[in-house]
Amino acid sequence: MIRVKGLGKRFASRFILRGLDFEAKSGEIIALAGPNGAGKTTFLRILATLSRPSAGQVLIKNMPQPDYAMEARRIIGFLAHQTLLYPDLSAEENLRFYGNLFGAEDVEGRIDETLELVGLNHRRRDPVRIYSRGMQQRLAIARTLFHDPSILLLDEAHTGLDQQGIDSLNELLVSLAKAGKTIVMSSHDLDIVSEFSKRVDILIRGQFKASMTGKDLTPDKLIQNYRKLTAEHMLQ
Repeated sequence: MIRVKGLGKRFASRFILRGLDFEAKSGEIIALAGPNGAGKTTFLRILATLSRPSAGQVLIKNMPQPDYAMEARRIIGFLAHQTLLYPDLSAEENLRFYGNLFGAEDVEGRIDETLELVGLNHRRRDPVRIYSRGMQQRLAIARTLFHDPSILLLDEAHTGLDQQGIDSLNELLVSLAKAGKTIVMSSHDLDIVSEFSKRVDILIRGQFKASMTGKDLTPDKLIQNYRKLTAEHMLQ
């Protein structure tokens, strides 16, 4: 579903990403971990076709990017750091606007479905400006899912969520992966993503330093390996 070869991204004379190889298949949940400034958000924005790479190749469902960016965006749901919601509109008005923008089918039905998924149906007519940060995050997740994308790119999806919200999101992500969605997400919460991710890739200073799978994905082992890797490479 996603294939990346030799990806590089440069701002002015500085390389933010260098020589990244990456692959994510249908039904996989892959987490990106790394310290602040490692390049996780930049990498996700490139996958989402919102930023152009300086080098390398990106294929989204065998479509080379950014040549087929418009086609790729129809099958991608991207959750950014910012919720990208209109504060003076209600939840249903935000989703209706987004659905019409993307030409989604059965917009009213999708509003009901996605608000139910994120537990906001009872607050659907309230303006977003009076929502808590966690409620805004849940609505942003509903927006990301609204056009039923086959690829989800999530930048710190657990931000602002309480424990119930975290548990609900994790269950939702697992169910979406079982339905064949490809999920790539950045996270600082290693103990959370270790519970349901197929793989955790460690990004440090713009390079993948390790991919952890299987027995290495227990919370203790993942955190131990992560701390060791960051300590080794941040001192270089």
